[in-house]
Amino acid sequence: MKKLYYLLFLTVLMVHVASAEVSKKEKKALLEFHQSTNGNHWVKKWDLKAPVSNWYGVQIVNNQVVGIELFHNNLMGLIPEEIGDLEHLTSLNLAFNAITGELPKSLVKLTRLRVLKLEMNRIKGEIPSDIGAMVSLVEISAFNNFLSGSIPESIGAIKDLKVLNLSSNNLKGDIPSSLGSLDKLETLGLFENTLQGAIPATMGNLTNLKELVLANNNLDGEIPAEFGQLASLEVFQIQNNKFSSFKNLEMMDEKQFLVFDYDREDRNIQFKDINISKSRMADTKFEDIDD
Repeated sequence: MKKLYYLLFLTVLMVHVASAEVSKKEKKALLEFHQSTNGNHWVKKWDLKAPVSNWYGVQIVNNQVVGIELFHNNLMGLIPEEIGDLEHLTSLNLAFNAITGELPKSLVKLTRLRVLKLEMNRIKGEIPSDIGAMVSLVEISAFNNFLSGSIPESIGAIKDLKVLNLSSNNLKGDIPSSLGSLDKLETLGLFENTLQGAIPATMGNLTNLKELVLANNNLDGEIPAEFGQLASLEVFQIQNNKFSSFKNLEMMDEKQFLVFDYDREDRNIQFKDINISKSRMADTKFEDIDD
């Protein structure tokens, strides 16, 4: 009899564990996301009758949705506002799909999010002005979309940010001086937008920066003398802009560069131990790795 009760207890426990996956709120948000991005046309589909833990690309820890990895999965349509209900998300990878529409305002509610990968989609509209509320972000990658408007000043509040790639969009206006507050930043890609104005001198504070790609914009003025402080820089591309002077490039040591491209019209620049043959040309492409 005791054995029978024990087996019955184990059965009830297993049923309880199986059913206690995620909250109704989170499951509803996932279902809205599935419908909004045409889940029936995905390459790897969700079986909506199966437990959420079996859905492709959904990572669950302690009955909470912490990750969505749907890289290159033929997602089409919009990211719904319900995405903000997945408050425990730490990683959201929707790169290399066909997502359209604007970024939902609720996105900034994901304050635990560390990785946001939206590159190679068709997302338009402005970056949320209060994106700085997403204080846990370490990586923002949204290159090759149709994002417009300016880069929000609040982005400087994301103190742990290491990668910011907004290349190949329709962004305009000045580079915000607040970027100089991102002292952990290692990669900054703003290639191929319509950014204008002078590069803020505060960017000389980014001493951990390894890649700085500002090519193909409408930036003007002088290269900040403070760039001489960027001792970690290995990839530096500023060609195809409207700079009035490259004189301050003399403050930099070109031997540190693996890639160095600028409009070499000022023949009087004397770099530190310059050897132009050691700096190779780059094609300024950013590739996503499907982990």
